[in-house]
Amino acid sequence: MLTTLGLSQQAETLYRLMLSQPTWGVARITESLGWVEAEVRVAMDELADQELIRPSWEGGGAMRTVSPKVAFEALIARRQAEIARKQHEMESSRAAIAGLVAEYSMLRPEEGSGGIEHLTGLDEIRARLEELGAQAHSETLSFAPGGKQTPENRAASRPITRTLLDRGVKVKTIYLSSIRNDPGSVEHANWLAEHGGETRTTSVLPMRMQIVDREVAMVPVDPEGLTLGVAVIRERGAVAGLCALFDQVWEQSEVLGAAPVTPAGEITPQQRELLRLLSAGLTDEAAARRLGVSLRTERRMITDLMEQFDAQSRFQLGQRVTERNLL
Repeated sequence: MLTTLGLSQQAETLYRLMLSQPTWGVARITESLGWVEAEVRVAMDELADQELIRPSWEGGGAMRTVSPKVAFEALIARRQAEIARKQHEMESSRAAIAGLVAEYSMLRPEEGSGGIEHLTGLDEIRARLEELGAQAHSETLSFAPGGKQTPENRAASRPITRTLLDRGVKVKTIYLSSIRNDPGSVEHANWLAEHGGETRTTSVLPMRMQIVDREVAMVPVDPEGLTLGVAVIRERGAVAGLCALFDQVWEQSEVLGAAPVTPAGEITPQQRELLRLLSAGLTDEAAARRLGVSLRTERRMITDLMEQFDAQSRFQLGQRVTERNLL
């Protein structure tokens, strides 16, 4: 599997087939794989983006595969450069946030700042987390560095998380990529996905962080740990900056956890919102930004919808969705 290099399973399958059958066109590939043509086109776009296929020297719109040795050496180099860049960005963010938190944590509610609160004991911190969770009405956003959680912590968190999800609160959590090697963590991510939660992983996180309803954030006074307590920030500008940081990391992170199974003939809330955005005239790029997903993910969602409704074009998809009054 080449997903660690940023390649989807569909793209990998297509690349392997094109290596073994270099003369096949889209029609023959579609027939062989049992996909709809739109799926093949999306996978080809992904391979072209990763420079694994290029236009044929013979012209005619045909594509040729790039040698695996050449292609993957370049792909690995780009991946390493991307990780290094993200590491640099996270370290820069860590320093900036540390300075911000240090500045604000010196203020106390009794001093009339109204935008910061300093909590120092573990019981006090957990109590405030529970209080904020009970007050959440739209979403919670979390950075969770430090590797896998213990089975006890995962079990204890499930009733709280389930209550949030049942109330319609979005739960988004980003862990370090290392938890992908822990079966318990993967199982927990699948459980979250089944109940509507979203989990992603990334190679590096700047600090531990919890944001509730994009109105209040909890961050450690010392990004290295909780020994100095946490700052509860309500100052709008600071919270907006932390939300922007979360959104940036979320966009660049990889999904963990199986997507929930949707009954035949139905669509998920995310799919419905995508269709609504497209029907309103938004471009793929704009729709992806509004959904908080990558352009590649947004296009894959469209492909999944076309397959689900047996549509050969976006126009036909729109017709069938309209006929069933799904919007």
